[in-house]
Amino acid sequence: MRHFLQELSRNRILFLMLLPTLIYFLINSYFPMVGVYYAFTQFDFNSGLFDSAFVGLKNFEFLWKSGTLFRLTLNTVGYNLAFIVLGNVLAIVCAILLSELRIKWFKKLTQSIMFLPYFVSFVILSVIVYNVFNYDSGFLNTLLAQFGAEPVDVYNKPVIWIFLIILFYLWKNLGYSMVIYLATITGISEEYYEAAKIDGANIFQRIWYITVPMLKTTFVMLLLFALGSIMKGQFDLFYQLIGNNGVLYNTTDILDTYVFRSLKVTFDVGMATAAGLYQSLFGFILIMTVNWIIRKINDEYALF
Repeated sequence: MRHFLQELSRNRILFLMLLPTLIYFLINSYFPMVGVYYAFTQFDFNSGLFDSAFVGLKNFEFLWKSGTLFRLTLNTVGYNLAFIVLGNVLAIVCAILLSELRIKWFKKLTQSIMFLPYFVSFVILSVIVYNVFNYDSGFLNTLLAQFGAEPVDVYNKPVIWIFLIILFYLWKNLGYSMVIYLATITGISEEYYEAAKIDGANIFQRIWYITVPMLKTTFVMLLLFALGSIMKGQFDLFYQLIGNNGVLYNTTDILDTYVFRSLKVTFDVGMATAAGLYQSLFGFILIMTVNWIIRKINDEYALF
């Protein structure tokens, strides 16, 4: 304690600069943790927080026995794994292809076009998707009618949305991820490539033996950051595209949308808090486990 006070006195300006950040996290992250108690209660709005009936683990028990927890976990983790794997692999491929382009204006134009969807809001995206797949007057069914084919009720086919959601996520975020890898490639010294050319390496060998290994550190760091929020789905994406279409819940419902719906539709605060607490604990255990494994393999790549 004495050592801390001495450090505080010696670097009081730095600690003062840190104070707004500490206050922000206290107000927005730590004080709200009192609400975790909701997860163990049958919340009654008339009774308030501490006077509501205490039910122990019954909220968790219901989520487990009903199969809701398993389904939400499977959907949340499954979609996020697809986002992480496909997103990073495609971003690396696109970044490498762009880095090999020699026509500067075309390279900049392509990069800008790929980056543009990142700035499109999910609300606008939902409007675009609706106008494409609407059963009565959507672009898809209008086009099918021109060729004499039967219309497709996309909003009544849950399996299709597994691929559509992944597709629209990649369309929106691929450009942003690509820029990160492209920046890493730009920082690779040209001396490596010149030496490889002298040794007779072709373009594919240079990419495989120089570019790809140099991207490993960036890939691992982005992977760890992504795994840290693997239990937090892209709420805006799922909510805006699916909304309250119960037909699609089995394949598109994630923890975030379930919690939101529990609070907005059923007003079941206890159940929503139980699902949210499970989400946080599962994500914490997962990131700690993955970080421990990576630290055992290569300590330099670990977050902490």
